[in-house]
Order: sequence, then C-alpha cells, then structure tokens
Amino acid sequence: MAESMRGMKRTCRCAELSEKNIGEEVTMMGWVQKQRNKGGIIFVDMRDRSGILQVIFEDGEINADDFAKAEKLRSEFVIAVKGKVTARSGAVNENLATGAIELRAEELRVLSESDTPPFPIEADSKTKEELRLKYRYLDLRRPDLQRNLIMRSKVATLIRQFLADEGFLEIETPMLTKSTPEGARDYLVPSRVHPGTFYALPQSPQLFKQLLMCSGYDRYFQLARCFRDEDLRADRQPEFTQVDMELSFVDEDDVMDVNERLLQKLFKEILDVDIELPIQRMTWQEAMDRFGSDKPDLRFGMELKDVSDVVKDCGFGVFTGALENGGSVRGINAKGQGGMPRKKIDALVKFAKDFGAKGLAYLAVNEDGTYKSSFAKFMTEDELKALVTAMKGEPGDLLLFAADKNKIVWDVLGNLRLEIAKNLDLLDKNVYKFLWVTEFPEFEYSEEQGRYLAMHHPFTMPFEEDIKYLESNPEKVRARAYDIVLNGTEIGGGSIRIHQDDVQEKMLRALGFTDEKAHEQFGFLLDAFKYGVPPHAGLAYGLDRLVMIMAHEDSIRDVIAFPKIKDASCLMTDAPNVVDDKQLEELCLEVSKSEQEQ
Repeated sequence: MAESMRGMKRTCRCAELSEKNIGEEVTMMGWVQKQRNKGGIIFVDMRDRSGILQVIFEDGEINADDFAKAEKLRSEFVIAVKGKVTARSGAVNENLATGAIELRAEELRVLSESDTPPFPIEADSKTKEELRLKYRYLDLRRPDLQRNLIMRSKVATLIRQFLADEGFLEIETPMLTKSTPEGARDYLVPSRVHPGTFYALPQSPQLFKQLLMCSGYDRYFQLARCFRDEDLRADRQPEFTQVDMELSFVDEDDVMDVNERLLQKLFKEILDVDIELPIQRMTWQEAMDRFGSDKPDLRFGMELKDVSDVVKDCGFGVFTGALENGGSVRGINAKGQGGMPRKKIDALVKFAKDFGAKGLAYLAVNEDGTYKSSFAKFMTEDELKALVTAMKGEPGDLLLFAADKNKIVWDVLGNLRLEIAKNLDLLDKNVYKFLWVTEFPEFEYSEEQGRYLAMHHPFTMPFEEDIKYLESNPEKVRARAYDIVLNGTEIGGGSIRIHQDDVQEKMLRALGFTDEKAHEQFGFLLDAFKYGVPPHAGLAYGLDRLVMIMAHEDSIRDVIAFPKIKDASCLMTDAPNVVDDKQLEELCLEVSKSEQEQ
C-alpha cells in the first residue's frame, strides 16, 4: 500500500548531501536503486536525478514496522526516509559523490511500489534501444540520459542568458503556418474551419524572423521547434529544436563574432573547455578540395590531394578517362597503413562504391620502397614514382585514389577518410575542432527536377560581384552563406539575407519562379520588402546536434526526451495512429481502407 508524504518535506536531492551535513536530521526522497539485506541491517541505495545516497536501516534504530517495510523494498520503489547524516561506517566509495556519508534511517514511508522493470535502470545499458524507447519513461531514469538532459537544460539556459545580455529579444513565431517550397517535405495540418485547406508546421522560422527585422526588432532569437518530414538518421529527427537568431545592420563578421563568443561561453561553462577565438574560416571550395566535404572533420589529417596533372598522360585508362570527361583524379594517404590486409582494402573498395565510385585504385609503399598496386601494370616506374612523390608517400603508407566527376570523387574520398579515421580510432571525442565554412555556391543543380535549387534557401544574398550571373550563369554565383562545423558535423548555418526587392526577384526567377508563382508562395515577404527593409543576417543551430557532441553521444535520440525511431514513429505512445471517423468528418477528410491497412 502506498503511503502519504503528508507532514514530510524533502530537505534536498540525494547527491546534494556531503560531509558538511554530518550530524544533521534530514528527509530524503527518491527511488530504490537496490536493497541488500544483511540480517538485522539493510542497505538501500536511494537514487534521484542528482545521484545515489546510501541509506542504512538497522533493527532497533528504526521501529519494527518500518524495518519490516525496509525488508520488502525492491528496485524502483519510491520512498521517503527521515534520518541522520553520518560518516560512512564502511570504506569510502570513491565512485559516488556521497561516498563518504550515509543516512541512518529513523522513519520510512513507501510512497509508491513498482513492478519489476523490463530492464535494469543503469548507466551504459546493454538493453536494445527498441525496448528502452517503448518504456522511455524508465529509460529516462538512467543516470547517463539524465546527465544528458540536465546538460541540455543548462545549455538552453546559458544561451538565453548570453543572447539577452547581447541585446537579443526572445520572440515566438507561429507553429501553424503556410506551406512553402524549397525545403524538405512539410508536415501538414488540416483546417476544420477552412475545409480542404492545410496549415504546415514550420521547417524553420525563416520568413517570420526576416519579417521581424522588417518590423524593427533588430536582434531576435528563439529556441524554435521545427518539423521536417524527411528520412531519419543518427543526427536527424522529424521534430527538432533550433537556436534561431536574426540580426539587423550586420555583416558576416558581426554574426560570427557574437556566435563565437556564445560557443566559447557554452564550452567553458558546461565542459570547462577553452575555445580559442577567432574560429578558423575556410571557403567551401577549399573545404571540398582538401577534405571532400563541406563539413570537414579537422581532428585528423589525411587530406585529399589532386593528382590530375601528375597522371594526365599515364597509361591507366581509368585515370585518363575520368580527366577526359571533365573529372579529376584525387587521392588520400593513409599513413602507416601500407600493410593493410587485402580483405580490409576490399572492404574499403566496397565502401567507396556505396558513394558512387566505380572502384578504388590503391598503391601500398612497401617498407623496402617497392610498390604493391592495383594499377602498377598500366604505369611506368617513373609515373608511379611521380605519383607517390605527389602524395608524399613514404615506406609503409597506403595511397587510395578515386577518379570520376569532382562531385563523386569528393563524396567518395571525403567519406573514405572518415571511415579510415574511425577504423584507426583517430576521432577523439574530447577534442573539439570548430570551423566556419564560407562562400558556398548559391545554387545546386537537381538532375531529378531539371533545374537549379537554392543550396541554402532563396533569401540568401549572393556576393555583390556575382549578382550579374544570377540568370546567365548560376553556377558562378557564390552565396554569402556560412556554416559552423564541429568535428565533422554541421551544427549551424546562416547567411546574409537579400534585402533589395530587385535582387530577390532575380533570385526567384533563377530558381524557376514566375512573378505570379513567387507572389503566391512568398507574397507576404515580398510585400513587406516594399516598406523599408534593413540589411539583415541570421544563423540557426541544431540544439540537439550541438548537445549530442558535447555529451559525447553518437545519436541525437540520446539527448532528446521523447524521440522518434527511424520510421518517424514513437514506440511509447504508438504515434502516429488512426483517428475516429467523427474527427475526420469534422475536417472533411476521408481515409481509404487500403491506406488504413498499410
């Protein structure tokens, strides 16, 4: 039978007690982690979000009824204990914050009993994620997840405090808005009042924050909930949180400065890590050429090297064929991996094919200076030597080459260097390498749609000298866009926005919008631009991704209280689910039987 806590008031959390409290009478409340009955004396580890406290129930020190209750305590019972803090009678437990003290119980109340949990409530659980997510409310009791969510809360609080001190105003923008193109798939919400019409949940507050700049609010921020109906992966969820901001009368340096100082404060206060400012900057072109990625991981080398000029006249058709088709030949040097077994090299070839490679050429420099290569018979000794020299190959090195269109070569080698680094354990989670990537292309061509798409979004300002190419040569246009990258993950991105209506119109035309279509989609923004628009810029972080890296986790599910699984469903609540016919009727909707059966 559960008892009332009436008349009892919790003194503090379990791990907030210390040796300073020895001799004090306290009332503690929490969950039973485990109970050990030694006959006449019962040890209970009591747990709450702060940690664990050892409680001693000794026959004679506590009345017989309460001792009998203590004998029946099981894992996850919720209890209240009154007693005295004393120095630990046994050896000090160095692994616990409260390892030098214990609570000698004088009164016990069982506030709630518990069934046997479906898995142990412990850190570093080996339980399958599917089971843990089904019982997420139990999973969230585990110390490592509680530590992550406490860290997330501290990060959010510090962000709010810092931005408020920098003159930002926290302003909320609508959740129910209009569906606009040029992004991921929208989540739609049917309207009961306007049958046959739909709201969209925001993919980001982009248009609204630009309107706030038009409205004179100067510096805005919001911890914004955003929704994207896209395929999930380890660092992506259908609903997520952005630290969203927009500033007026600024350029790139102003936006970067305030954000560098924000990141410096977060990492110092949360992790006691010093970030040196200014953060390194690199253009998109340099990032692609050196690392094959627009979000390069700088914790290790293994940079890409363009060897097109070295091999342009060689006898290896794979290399020369790629160059004749306008592509390139590039390589990476896996230092000291020349003795890699053939089986592992074959696995890397297979990995490369997943990213569009037709194959992967390799050359191992043996310890005696001779070569072992998949293409040696097609090249002369001098050509091979020139290639090794260009790659700074030394005895014991493994050189890997990709030859194709630039996009494929970058993708293959960019991912390959990460895979090798992972295999060689070069990715130290205690090292934090930040980077600004700048000067992105304004557009990327979609083969699927047969037109250019905005690489960031249609409101990104081009470099002034590139505006003339907007309609004649879109591939030459560079965007005044910037991403902040940490350890190979893009944690945030932003840009200088277009604030002149003539440039905005050209931009939309370049993206294939007629004036009518542009007005239909973005009319309210284009209208606002007729009434005096300040130059403005912004940036948004993925809060979940940032905390994931700070917490040394590999999945954002571990820093979100109630995440979805890969198919965007919730195992705990069984969402999404069918609704009753009356609700559908009110919304003037009908669901076909075949859809319900799927």
